[in-house]
Amino acid sequence: MNSVALTPLAEIPSPTQSVWHLGPLPVRAYALCIVLGIIAACAVTEIRMRRRGAPEWAVLDIAVWAVPFGIVGARIYHVITSPDAYFGAGGHPLDAFKIWNGGLGIWGAVAGGALGAWLGARRMGIPLAFVADALAPGLPLAQGLGRWGNWFNNELFGGRTSLPWGLQVHRWDGTTGMAEKDAAGHAYTLPGLYQPTFLYESLWDIGVAILVWQLDRRYRFGRGRAFALYVMAYTVGRFWVEALRDDPAHHFLGLRLNDWTAIIVFLGALIYFVRVRGPQQRLTVAEDGKILVAPAAGAAEAGAVAEPGEAGAVAEPGKAETAADPGEAAAEPAAETDQPPAHEPPADTSESESAPSQP
Repeated sequence: MNSVALTPLAEIPSPTQSVWHLGPLPVRAYALCIVLGIIAACAVTEIRMRRRGAPEWAVLDIAVWAVPFGIVGARIYHVITSPDAYFGAGGHPLDAFKIWNGGLGIWGAVAGGALGAWLGARRMGIPLAFVADALAPGLPLAQGLGRWGNWFNNELFGGRTSLPWGLQVHRWDGTTGMAEKDAAGHAYTLPGLYQPTFLYESLWDIGVAILVWQLDRRYRFGRGRAFALYVMAYTVGRFWVEALRDDPAHHFLGLRLNDWTAIIVFLGALIYFVRVRGPQQRLTVAEDGKILVAPAAGAAEAGAVAEPGEAGAVAEPGKAETAADPGEAAAEPAAETDQPPAHEPPADTSESESAPSQP
C-alpha cells in the first residue's frame, strides 16, 4: 500500500544532451538560456527607458558594460562559495573558467552587473537609479528564462519526491554535456524523482517580474525603489526554493549559505525601500546632447519630499548630475503635460491623463 501511495502519477523528463556541435563550434543550451534571458531583459528595459525619455537604444550602451561585469561577478561568487570543486581534492582550478558547465551566482551577477551598469550609465550621463528602476521587471524575467539552463544540465534539483511533477534526473557527464549511457546506449537515470527547483524558481521569477511591473505601474516608484522591490520579492522566493535543494553547499547555523545571503540582501533592500523617497524620473535630451533629468509628470509619491535641486538635474556624459534651476525643472514637465504647478491642487483628470502602461 505504501509503495502504491508513493508511485507518482506523472513526471518531468530531463534532457539527455545539452550541447550540440555546428562543425567545430559547440552550441550549449545553458549559454542559449542565459543569452535569451539577457535579450529579454534588454528589450523590457529599452521599452521602459524610452517611455521615460531616454535616447533610443541607450540600453545597449549600458548592457555592453553590465553584461560582462555581471557574468564575471556571477562566476566569482560561485567559485568563492563553492571552492572545493576547483581547489579541493580532485579539483581543477582551470575549471573555474568553464562557465558553460554551469555555476553562476545571482548575487555576484547583480553586484557585478550593477558596477558595469553604473560605468555605462555614468558615461552617458544617466542616473543609475533611473536604469535600475527601468530594469526591475526585466531582470527577474531574465532569471526565469536562464534557470532552464539548469534543467538542460540536469543540475540544481531538490530532494526526492513523489509529487506528480517530480523531475527525472540523469547521471550527467559535464565534460561532454550528455547523460552517461550504458552499453546499449540508454541513458542512466537516478533512482526516483526529485523536486524541480529550477522550475519553482523560474515560475517565481516570472511572477516577480509581473508583480514589480504592476506595482510600479500603479505607484510609479523612483530613486531605485522599483529595483529594491524586485530584490525583496526575489529573495523571499530564493529562500524557500534554496531550502528544497539537495546539492552540496556550505551551511552556517543550520542554513545554506545562500539562505543567509538572501536574508541579508532582503533586509538591505527593505531598509532602502522604506527610507529612500523620491519621484520617478524622466529624461529629456537637449539639442546640445545633454541629458536633462526631471520628475515625471504626476510621479510624486505619497509622502515623498524632493530634495533641493533634485527636480531638474542636468547630467553630462562622464559627469555626475548637477542641479539646475528649480524653476526651469518645474516648468518643463508642466509644459509637456499641461498639468498645474505642484503647489496648486490639480484638476480631477486622473482617468484622462493617466500615464502610459509600462511593462
